[in-house]
Amino acid sequence: MMVPAALLLLGALTAVVAPRLLARADWPDREPVVALWMWQCVVVAVLLCCALSMALSAAAAWSAVRGQVFAPAPHGVVEAYALSTGRPWAATTAVVLACGGMWTGAMLVREIAGARRRRRLRRTELLVRSPLLPGEEPGPGPLVVLEGERPDAWWLPGARSRLVITTAALRRLKGRQLDALLAHEQGHARARHDWLLHCSSALADGFPQVPVFAAFRDEMHRLVELAADDMASRRFGRLTTALALVELNEDRGVFGPCPTPQAQVPQRVDRLLTPPDRLTAARRLRLTAAAALVPVVPVLVAFGPGLRALG
Repeated sequence: MMVPAALLLLGALTAVVAPRLLARADWPDREPVVALWMWQCVVVAVLLCCALSMALSAAAAWSAVRGQVFAPAPHGVVEAYALSTGRPWAATTAVVLACGGMWTGAMLVREIAGARRRRRLRRTELLVRSPLLPGEEPGPGPLVVLEGERPDAWWLPGARSRLVITTAALRRLKGRQLDALLAHEQGHARARHDWLLHCSSALADGFPQVPVFAAFRDEMHRLVELAADDMASRRFGRLTTALALVELNEDRGVFGPCPTPQAQVPQRVDRLLTPPDRLTAARRLRLTAAAALVPVVPVLVAFGPGLRALG
């Protein structure tokens, strides 16, 4: 029973240490795409620790499960895990972790169902506010223009994705600023940022007492915007993208002294106007490879005794 306990300890250690290291690092704002990858690998590692610990605990508690988990393994491999020790705690650990896994799945299903419901409502609103005329066919492109006094734009994902922009935004944004805004929203769509936001929200809502999941959700919302800003600025320039952000948000009070839900917009504008130096390609590669190794550690811990027994 040492391996399941070691996996739980490793998961807890990863959940505590990794967010603190990322919070202290100076490179996530410089390389938001790499930071997104790093956060995903950290959360996957934590979930893997729980899943592998659940499987080994269940194998220790119930012989039927043990037969399935170690079906093709020699007897020496099973003995290497010392599953006969710690049995009183094995069943409890397995049941608790299994309940956590089912709760995670339920929260993800709820999040996806809620997102689909919101998309249906917004599509219905689009049909009401921008109806097709008799005999008119839907256009081949994703762009939809809505009459509105408030400058706004958003990407509506789905089977027939739509990029919605209001007439106020069209009046306010000039030339390449509008192109930068469209490139920003298209960057969200191409990178499928909506799935990252759904998964992070499901984990944070399902386990509000687990700080790593709350930090994961907050960082996903922040980093996807920085990544989309970079996509737009590479095509149309940082100054143009920053001006588009200012024009789109200046009437919402985000640049005032009182915090708003869009309080990160001023920081995004500052970042575009005073861009930090990017990391070298070699360092980006090292960080990407290091992040990919994080989920490998719990796998090595779980399979280590069996590999040693075979060797």
